[in-house]
Amino acid sequence: QVQLVESGGGLVQPGGSLRLSCAASGFTFSRYYMRWYRQAPGKEREFLEGLSSDEITNADSTYYSDSVQGQFTISRNNAKDTLYLQMNSLKPEDTAVYYCNAGALWGQGTQVTVSS
Repeated sequence: QVQLVESGGGLVQPGGSLRLSCAASGFTFSRYYMRWYRQAPGKEREFLEGLSSDEITNADSTYYSDSVQGQFTISRNNAKDTLYLQMNSLKPEDTAVYYCNAGALWGQGTQVTVSS
């Protein structure tokens, strides 16, 4: 089955950290440019970060939104077909549903709530 499944969300206090995971199945994960997005209540879905993977050179190219550069870090493990998002110094405004994306394929999202 072709799918993306996010996990790792939850409730965290301001200043805390979370690591989100996105498990891919049913397609050749290593060949896809992967992205993280988020959508806060009442707002449009926002691009956060993207990570390509060059299978030939084993080099990755990373693209960040200005809003999270230096705070969030995207990574991938092609051997495990998994995408990650390390989120540090979380703020209440980071509260949103976080989604991973591969082309036209979206996961179901994982809720992140930053609150004291």
